[in-house]
Amino acid sequence: MELRIENMTCGGCAKTVTRAIQSVDPDAGIETNPAARLVRVETTATSAALQRALAEAGYPATAIGTGAMA
Repeated sequence: MELRIENMTCGGCAKTVTRAIQSVDPDAGIETNPAARLVRVETTATSAALQRALAEAGYPATAIGTGAMA
């Protein structure tokens, strides 16, 4: 799945986002792109669970579907 995270603007933000996702699914495959403000996640967790964890970490996310990042 892909998530748009508007306030993920740097590598430090991406690390925090990665930790938040891993708190839900430690085995998730995560690809962050701060420049595009996108995260691609391969996980068994639900989008809602990831969005909840990200919001709690201060990085609210919007699900934008699946597929490759631009």
